[in-house]
Amino acid sequence: MRLTRYFLPTLKETPAEAQVVSHRLMLRAGMVRQASAGIYSWLPMGHKVLKNIEQIVREEQDRAGAQEVLMPTIQSSDLWRQSGRYEDYGKEMLRIRDRHDREMLYGPTNEELITDIFRNGARSYRDVPRMLYHIQWKFRDEVRPRFGVMRGREFLMKDNYSFDLDQAGAIRAYNKMFVAYLRTFARMGLKAIPMEAETGPIGGNLSHEFIILADTGETEIFCHRDLIEFDILGSGVDYENDDLQPIVDSWTKVYARTEDMHEAEVFEREVPEDKQVRRRGIEVGHIFYFGTKYSEPLGAYVSTQDGESVPVHMGSYGVGVSRLVGGIIEASHDDAGIIWPESVAPFKVGLINLKTSDSACAGACDELYRKLQEAGVSVLYDDTEESAGAKFARMDLIGLPWQIVVGPRGLKSGTVELKRRADGVREELSPDSALSKLAA
Repeated sequence: MRLTRYFLPTLKETPAEAQVVSHRLMLRAGMVRQASAGIYSWLPMGHKVLKNIEQIVREEQDRAGAQEVLMPTIQSSDLWRQSGRYEDYGKEMLRIRDRHDREMLYGPTNEELITDIFRNGARSYRDVPRMLYHIQWKFRDEVRPRFGVMRGREFLMKDNYSFDLDQAGAIRAYNKMFVAYLRTFARMGLKAIPMEAETGPIGGNLSHEFIILADTGETEIFCHRDLIEFDILGSGVDYENDDLQPIVDSWTKVYARTEDMHEAEVFEREVPEDKQVRRRGIEVGHIFYFGTKYSEPLGAYVSTQDGESVPVHMGSYGVGVSRLVGGIIEASHDDAGIIWPESVAPFKVGLINLKTSDSACAGACDELYRKLQEAGVSVLYDDTEESAGAKFARMDLIGLPWQIVVGPRGLKSGTVELKRRADGVREELSPDSALSKLAA
C-alpha cells in the first residue's frame, strides 16, 4: 500500500483524554477514533491489527477442535430469565425493547444462547464432546469506560463453550483451552501467565485468567520465574491423543496470583527468593468450568449409553480480541511509539523513500515495492513528499517490524538501510539482500 493512498490520520500531539500508553499511541497512530464514550471506530491500520489477532485466535481454536459459529449481538431476555441471570447481571447489561414491546438485550456474553442452540441439536452421548465458539462484538455498559479499547463498552471477543457428558470430559475440554490459550498468546509475542481466578458472574468452581506481562499493566502479579521462561510453542501438543493434564499441572503447581488473591506469606515460603517475580500485568483471557449451572435450568440434557438423561457439563472460554490490541501495545512500545510483533503487525515492513523527487530513489523504491509484494511481504510504502524526519517519526510511531530506507547517498554505493524496529539495529545491504532477508 502506498502511503499517499492510505487513510492514516496520525496525530503529533497526544489527546488530553488518553490516560494510558496504548490509548495514546492508538490515537496518535491513526488506529481508532472515539465514536462515543467507550465505543470506537477502527480505522484501516487498527482494523488490520484486529483482524490479524482474530486470525491467530481462530487458528488455535480450530487446532484444538473447536467449531466456529456466529451468534447475534441482540438476544431475547427469555433465556436469561430461565438461567436466573437477567436480573442478577446488573446495570452493565444493556436492556432494550423492540417495536413489539419484547424485552431484548445486547449480549455481554453467550452462555444462555449457546446452551439453547446445543439443547435443540443434541440428544445423546454421541453428540458430545463438542466445543463451539464465535468471534463477535459484545457490549457491557461500564459505568466509567476508560483506557481506550482496554476498558471500553463495546468490544470484540472470542467466546468458546464446551459440552461434555461428565466432569471428567469437561476437564479435558478445559485443559485443551488452557493449552490453546498459552499457544495463542505466545504466537503474538506475549508472555501470558495463567492465574487462579474468581469466577464472577459467569459462575462455576474452576477458573483461570491469563495475564500478559506489561510494566504499565492494571494489576500487580506475583509468580514463579519458571512460568515466564517456559516455551509452550517449543513443546509438541496433540490435542486428540495427548493427556494435557501434565502440561496444565506444570503451569499451575507453582505460585502465580494477582494482587487480589496474593498471600505474601505463602509466596515467600513457596518461591525461592531468586525465583520471585513481582510485575504488573493485563488480563486478556479467562476460562471457566461451571458444570451444569446453565444446562440444568435451560434443559440441555443428553441420554447416556444406559438410557439415563443427564445435564451436560459445560465450560466457557473468553479472549478479549480488541483488548489484546491495547494489551500488546502496553507490553511492546518505547518512547517513539509502538513495536508490533511480526505476527500481528499491520504491515511487515515500511519502505521509506527519502527523496521522492530523485528519479533514482523513486525507481529503486518502486522496484523494491513490486518485488516485496510479489514475495508476499506486506509493505507500506512512504511515497509522500514530507521531510525525512517526519517520515522516520511516523514509521517509529506506527511500529512496523522492519524499515527499509532508500536515499540518494546509499544508492550511489548500491545499498539501502534495513532497520529492525524492536531494537533499532541498522545494516547496509543491497536491495536484493534486504528483499531476501525480509522474504525468508
